[in-house]
Amino acid sequence: MPRAPLWVFGYGSLMWNPGFAVAERQIARLADYHRSFCMRSVHHRGTPDEPGLVLALDATAGAACTGLAFRVAPGAEDATVAYLQERELISSAYLEAELPLDLRGGPQVRALTFIIDPDHVQYCGGLPLEEQAGIIARAVGGRGANTEYLYNTAAHLAELGIEDAELSWLTRRVREITTGSEA
Repeated sequence: MPRAPLWVFGYGSLMWNPGFAVAERQIARLADYHRSFCMRSVHHRGTPDEPGLVLALDATAGAACTGLAFRVAPGAEDATVAYLQERELISSAYLEAELPLDLRGGPQVRALTFIIDPDHVQYCGGLPLEEQAGIIARAVGGRGANTEYLYNTAAHLAELGIEDAELSWLTRRVREITTGSEA
């Protein structure tokens, strides 16, 4: 897919840890997808025996996800795609897509985006938020605690002024569970 300019859409950990050379970043909106903890993580934020949860884009008509669009530094397109494929396609639960993004106050661009494969065994869309909170509170994987992933993503969204009611609720609830101050 590499072509110049190459845009990448970040809606989870890519927002706070892109891992590639960025020339520009802008707040962007992707229509008809919902950010949710709908993917079981057996590598990065959990294990096969104790899966964690990571964010994925789940196709939902009429929904929208606000995140960050990154324009890759010129000349780094091929390396960026290779890096992202290795990082994001570790278990083939994500599908690579080129989707239209509306940049805040700007034009529409097409961006490399990783969306969940609803037919993949790691897909778990529709889990109740309380169940998600319990999983996130206890899971740990190769890249660390699932709580760190949730807290970093929620904090970055807040810094950008992006409201995500589910992540805000999950952050409060997971903190209650992990500190023992459950209601």
